[in-house]
Amino acid sequence: MEKIKGLDNNWIIEENSLKRNFVFEDFVETFHFMEKVAKQAEKMNHHPSWSNTYNKLQIILTTHDIGGISELDFKLAKKIDSIFINQ
Repeated sequence: MEKIKGLDNNWIIEENSLKRNFVFEDFVETFHFMEKVAKQAEKMNHHPSWSNTYNKLQIILTTHDIGGISELDFKLAKKIDSIFINQ
């Protein structure tokens, strides 16, 4: 696992993808965050894989066309960081 310069320290590189785990107060807060990320992903036409259980969320970013991480993944990760900080 490798840390990434320019992103929150909670992002890691693992299995040709960027990954980050989030923990929220409750399911509603988690869902609101996911909704904001979904809107940003639509704008960028780049969609995360994610897994949610109650107040826990894991986001995985990869570019399937190239089989790994692209600049678009880093851009979306930065947007996700911004959404998280400003919620």
